[in-house]
Amino acid sequence: MLRLPSKRLFHTSTTQLSEFSHIVIGGGIVGVATASELQQQSGNSVLLVEQHDALGQETTSRNSEVIHAGLYYPKSSLKAQLCIAGKNKIYQAWKSGNCPVDLQQCGKWIVAQDEVEEEYLHKLESNAKELEVPVNFVPLDKASQHYPLIRANRAILESPTSGIISAHEYVSFHEANFENSDGTIGLSSKVVGISYNSGTSNYTITLEVDGEVMEITSDNIVNSAGLFAAGIANMILPQQRHYDYYYAKGNYFSYTPETPIGQRITDKLIYPCPNPNASSLGTHLTLDLGGQLRFGPDLEWLDVSSASEIDYTPNPRNLKPAYEAVKQYFPLITENALFPSYSGVRPKLLSARDSKQKFADFVIKEEEGFPGFVNLLGIESPGLTAAWAIADYVKDIYHK
Repeated sequence: MLRLPSKRLFHTSTTQLSEFSHIVIGGGIVGVATASELQQQSGNSVLLVEQHDALGQETTSRNSEVIHAGLYYPKSSLKAQLCIAGKNKIYQAWKSGNCPVDLQQCGKWIVAQDEVEEEYLHKLESNAKELEVPVNFVPLDKASQHYPLIRANRAILESPTSGIISAHEYVSFHEANFENSDGTIGLSSKVVGISYNSGTSNYTITLEVDGEVMEITSDNIVNSAGLFAAGIANMILPQQRHYDYYYAKGNYFSYTPETPIGQRITDKLIYPCPNPNASSLGTHLTLDLGGQLRFGPDLEWLDVSSASEIDYTPNPRNLKPAYEAVKQYFPLITENALFPSYSGVRPKLLSARDSKQKFADFVIKEEEGFPGFVNLLGIESPGLTAAWAIADYVKDIYHK
């Protein structure tokens, strides 16, 4: 791991006009994977900058660590395409021994409690088949034999390619690939300004590093700043093209039964039917890699204008609604068995109202008038699963 030195002793790109061929802003899983893929292209010299003192400290470290199958999203969407491609890359590399991270392909059940939800599951099955994502309905009598403590009154749709992964190890895997390819990492490096130099067709990024301000030049910039990506984009785009972000908090709850249950609850992830347009997948049951149950995330829209204002303290007022949601599919649960654990925040391009009406896709594009400036916006769930495929997608923008 390298810190940016006070003097600029950097690699030079093949053009000799800039200190780097690419600067990737943001050291979450998407930024690290993208930097790694770009660095592995011949002639590239990539700098990854991260405002914290370690990689993967924000959204990456605050999610359910689920490998999503990709069955919820429209076939034409980037979310569907990149989630499925990212999932496949993870499993293929893992099975071949090329991605030695801790993961389990445990599968998940999506449960329907009434006729409306059952109809939704049939639509979801049709969408999954169109996407060529394997799913199957589980007979209720068979389900009750395997997991009698899980309730599904009407139907269960199984997704066998869903799983769980260590987000920390997955970041470390891509970080190692990046550094082994001679990439440069700048920690504690906050971007405070970006300008496009039209004469040389490159960019100057102004960084605040340990209280010092420094400027670095690059031929290209990838904005993978997660919760801060809209603010980074707006540093360089004209006012009329500025992006707005909305922030949706997801609270997670740990589970400790008041009295020992004495039998296995489930080895699979359990999901209720999701909110409209998959803006949230509902307060679901997930497992960590040690087999410990946890519930979440829920959906709580924050009244903040900047990611720097976010309070990550889990909201205890959300515990009762979470309990009410969970007991629909796990009726044995008691309210006192749930405890606020942690929270994560999703960067949304649509407001709470608009999210119920429209589907919000990932936005990954080279900005018109700013050659080589690629924005990654609205990278929320399934961003962890899709990260490696997002990296390939960005690489292909530069290396068609």
